[in-house]
Formats: sequence, structure tokens, C-alpha cells
Amino acid sequence: MIKVKAVLALTAAFAFLLSPFLSSGFNGFTATQFPIPQVDAPVQPAGYAFSIWGLIYLWLLAGSGFGLLFRDTVPEWDAMRWPYIASLTIGAAWIPVAQLSPVWATILIWVMWAMALAAFLLAGTQDRLWLRTPIALYLGWLTAASCVSLGLVLAGYGVLSSQIAAIVMILLALVLSAIVLRLRRDTPEFAVSVIWALIGVMVANAAPANWVIVLLSAAGVAALGLQSLRRVPSVNETL
Repeated sequence: MIKVKAVLALTAAFAFLLSPFLSSGFNGFTATQFPIPQVDAPVQPAGYAFSIWGLIYLWLLAGSGFGLLFRDTVPEWDAMRWPYIASLTIGAAWIPVAQLSPVWATILIWVMWAMALAAFLLAGTQDRLWLRTPIALYLGWLTAASCVSLGLVLAGYGVLSSQIAAIVMILLALVLSAIVLRLRRDTPEFAVSVIWALIGVMVANAAPANWVIVLLSAAGVAALGLQSLRRVPSVNETL
């Protein structure tokens, strides 16, 4: 059964990698997908920030392949596989859903986040670069992306103003990130993806000079950076 799960994990990672090519890609919701159009919404990072998906897709695929070839019967790998498979399987179908319905896409991305979190917490301590690091980067970006998605829905449906939604969602992303970093002190690279997203938010808000969002994001970058530096991995831990 363990071998089957390892195969399914690699299959899910491959399907996840293919999803942008089969659905014309995704660089964020369009303004007109909401009853209240979200034009240059302050919660959304600059478009270039989405390029991190390329690294995440490839590293997840490489890690899953390594797991199948060399760690298919290792309990420390097997423990995380079901939630890992679930998250990537949902992710493989996420872009088409996002192109049709921001609300359903937001629900699904939070389920993806929850499954990725479970996989991250269940992952063993060995094979850092093949096991924990790719999941950490994936979870970190999902932490930011799920908050962005929720912020856009809240503003797009008039629950909050776009400015307040951005502030609340940035704070939520920071709280969730701090909790994850505390739960997995051995994998501070989780913060890299969140910091990348926050810098993207800073860039997107610099031109209109939305200094509240820029400064809040900058403070978040500094806070996560300091928390991560408290547990910098040794050379041996990267093997």
C-alpha cells in the first residue's frame, strides 16, 4: 500500500505541474469576476510574484519522484502522503475553477492549504531538500495566496472595503505564518514564500503610494525574517 501511495503522490504532483498548461495559466482573478470590480486591489501582489509557482511545481515533482524511487517504504515519508495527495489533486483542478468562480476557488484553496499544512506537520525530519523544503515553499505560498483570495472575495462582494480587506488578510497571513514557523521550527524556509508574496504586495502598492499596505507588508517581512533566522539549518540538516 505504501508503494501505491508513493505512485499517487508523484501522479498528483505531475498533474499539478500540468494544470497551468492545460488551462491557459492563472495570474490572479480579473477585476470583472466580482460584483464590485477589484481594480488594482491592494491585497494582491504584483504579477511577477506568481512566477514562484514554477519553482514550487518543479520541486514538488522532484521531491515526489525521489520519494517514489528511494523512500517508498519509509514511514517518515508515508505519514504525509494522503494529505499531500489530496492538496495537489485539488490544486490540479483549481485553475479552471478559479476562472469560473472566485468564491469556489477561495473555498478550494483553503482546503488545499489545510491539507498542505497537515502534510507539512506530518513530514519526517530526514531528506530536508527532497521532503520538507518543497512542501514548506508550497505551504508558504498557499498561506499568502489563500489570504489574498479571501481578501478579494470580501472586498469584491462588499463585505469589507478593499483597503480594510487587505490589512486584515495581511495580518491573518502573518499570524498563520508565525504559528506554522513555531510548529515546524526545523523548516524556516517556509517563510521564504510568504516573504516573496509580501514583497510582491509592497511592489504592487508602491506606485499608488498606499503606504499603509507597504509599511505593514514591510513589517511582516522583517518579523518573519527574524523569526526564521532564529532557526537557520545547519549543513547536515540540508541533506
